Amino acid sequence: MSRTEKQKMLAGEFYLASDPELLADRRRAAEWMRRYNAGGAEIFDNGLALLHELLGSAGNDVMVRAPFHCDYGYNIALGTGVFLNFNCVVLDVARVTIGDGTQIGPNVQILTADHPREAEARRAGLECGKTVSIGRNVWIGGGAIILPGVTIGDDAIIGAGSVVTRDVPAGATVAGNPARLITK
Repeated sequence: MSRTEKQKMLAGEFYLASDPELLADRRRAAEWMRRYNAGGAEIFDNGLALLHELLGSAGNDVMVRAPFHCDYGYNIALGTGVFLNFNCVVLDVARVTIGDGTQIGPNVQILTADHPREAEARRAGLECGKTVSIGRNVWIGGGAIILPGVTIGDDAIIGAGSVVTRDVPAGATVAGNPARLITK
């Protein structure tokens, strides 16, 4: 039995994003973002309820400041007390997990979407995703970019404007482009 493009995407395999089921999922997320971002929902009592409509999971005391942008939403898991500041972008074609108490600055991009290295496969429209895992009590400075497949350990600090291309150990501070270890 052949697998759907969505099943391939969720398994981290190459898939076609132009698939009708995935297009419908992205349209649903886009409609949700229009409502969420227009209402400044993070400051109202129904903000968490709205997050639960789209996200895979969200713990208590989560604040996601509008505008917020994502591909699907259902691949995002936010722990208790997570804070995402203005204009956070999460390309969630694969799982994105953000641990309890993590604070994410404005204009941060968390990217799971990846593409084949072979030109012919890219021309065919194939893409894939690699999970991103962010631990507990992490602080990610404004404008940072987290690339596909990265794991950030508990209590780490990511400097503003950093491009994180590889895993960050627990308790470490990294900064720069590409992000390099500052302290451990």
